Amino acid sequence: MRKLIRHPAVQAGLARLLGAYIAFVLRTTRWELLGADPALAEVVAGRPLIIAFWHERLPMIPVLFRLAKVRHPSLARVVPHVLVSQHRDGRFIGAAVERFGFRMIYGSSSRGGAQALVELLRVLRAGNPVAITPDGPRGPRRQAAPGAVQLAALSGAPVVAVAAASTRHRLLPSWDRMMLPLPFGRGVMACGPLLQVPRDGAEAALPVLTAALDAACAEADAAVGLRA
Repeated sequence: MRKLIRHPAVQAGLARLLGAYIAFVLRTTRWELLGADPALAEVVAGRPLIIAFWHERLPMIPVLFRLAKVRHPSLARVVPHVLVSQHRDGRFIGAAVERFGFRMIYGSSSRGGAQALVELLRVLRAGNPVAITPDGPRGPRRQAAPGAVQLAALSGAPVVAVAAASTRHRLLPSWDRMMLPLPFGRGVMACGPLLQVPRDGAEAALPVLTAALDAACAEADAAVGLRA
């Protein structure tokens, strides 16, 4: 059974089903966007932006761009790019979220990292945002790797920590305790303040980003009535 599930054709079919499910949930959830104005102003102005979020909130991140386009229709021209692992799991996630207008950049610190960094810098220079899960693809949970702040230091683009939560969800028994939203709930997307990283300040910025990511999760959770 495991061999069958890992077959490329089966993986592709499962990814399509997951993407369709996420689309259904996002449409049937009443969403609120908090604190997004500074980040949206960067993108509307055509300036680069790095969006960071914990891996556990990944299924709800597509709603950020849907809400952003509702608030600023001009953002329809923007093409968000997402850094995902070249591992099978990363490609599965990429296939599931491509339907939401994302483009994938495949790479990680252990494989394809240099090529991915070049591509991320190119995307940012073109004025398109990039999204990164600092604790992905396999954790440890809520322990940020330095990739996002290093990219910010090299590119000059600010980083914004974001998180989403829904009143109706299931916490999966995965390494990150991923929050899988359910239909017909109320959801909140919370955006933190912009974090500027000096050229030589990546190391000092890493704990600041970690704290901002935790704070965004806490704000989103509190807004939908979830206890810590």
